[in-house]
Amino acid sequence: MTASLPPFDPADPLGIDDLLDAEDLAIRDTVRTWAAERVLPYVAEWYEKGELPGIRELARELGSLGALGMSLSGYGCAGASAVQYGLACLELEAADSGIRSLVSVQGSLAMYAVHRFGSEEQKQQWLPRMAAGEVIGCFGLTEPDHGSDPASMRTHAKRDGSDWILNGRKMWITNGSVAGVAVVWARTDEGIRGFLVPSGTPGFSAPEIRHKWSLRASVTSELVLDDVRLPADAVLPGVVGLKGPLGCLSHARYGIVWGAMGAARSCFETAVEYARSREQFGRPIGGFQLTQAKLADMAVELHKGILLAHHLGRRMDAGRLRPEQISFGKLNNVREAIDICRTARTILGANGISLEYPVMRHATNLESVLTYEGTVEMHQLVLGKALTGLDAFR
Repeated sequence: MTASLPPFDPADPLGIDDLLDAEDLAIRDTVRTWAAERVLPYVAEWYEKGELPGIRELARELGSLGALGMSLSGYGCAGASAVQYGLACLELEAADSGIRSLVSVQGSLAMYAVHRFGSEEQKQQWLPRMAAGEVIGCFGLTEPDHGSDPASMRTHAKRDGSDWILNGRKMWITNGSVAGVAVVWARTDEGIRGFLVPSGTPGFSAPEIRHKWSLRASVTSELVLDDVRLPADAVLPGVVGLKGPLGCLSHARYGIVWGAMGAARSCFETAVEYARSREQFGRPIGGFQLTQAKLADMAVELHKGILLAHHLGRRMDAGRLRPEQISFGKLNNVREAIDICRTARTILGANGISLEYPVMRHATNLESVLTYEGTVEMHQLVLGKALTGLDAFR
């Protein structure tokens, strides 16, 4: 007997949910419900005003969900799988990229750096409070003049007896002005090192960056370090060199592979709903061939991207995910997500630019996601080197 086929699900046309177990689905649905209740009703206003009010309260709520440092183990962290963390990133970015960035910087950059490279004392001091959302962290690598080339950073740290003295600037730092601790990477005589800088340290400040037209519902800051004196135990002992910050970035980029598909899904679902209800020439525009062609192409790229994210997540859980494969995922999924958002905008017509719909908000946010944590060109060159064996970076 041939088993009857399950019905076609427009929300999951490839049946990707079959790859998820009950715990995966429960985590996804919990994060989706939280975002629907705590972000979606307010995010258009936050975006319009260029602010994220109540960020500390949101962080504590996210901590109670287990979403901060979600894939890390111990120290109050949830110890979730990479796939479960990815599902959370997708749901958070379906609400807004700024919310996913808050979680990503906290867990995949700041907490990951402490968890992977910190001393046991540093882990005990910071990770439980960061996992609970009681302390927000930030990650200082990018500088005003050095983004894609962090090896040329100017921020430096020099020994002064048993202490360290830090000087420099970091730029475009998510969570910076609300962070209780900053992970700052600096040049030293022995190589690039990571330092834990509590926000109240004399000489440290984090002025917020204003006038952004992307990631407006997010806190973005500059970090200023003027003769910041730190004790010897402020340095992360577990790594020297760029492999430290680049390892953290790989972990964060993995979350972006999922998150970008959340923004794309939001725009796609909006376009489908609009196409069903918007009438022109006496019938819904979803009944016209050109509109259906757009929706079909959007669905293909959206669910291919989600399937790619699942595949990379399984590889990460198996300890087999390479940085080049993460570059593959970020390059493809962010690029396709932007195209889906732009196509959704054409289906909505003039309404596509209104904040009554999420499309333009997601599209402008993704312009930042496209270039942060590795520009398109950098990920192309990573893949180019992997494919040819030839380094084209210099």
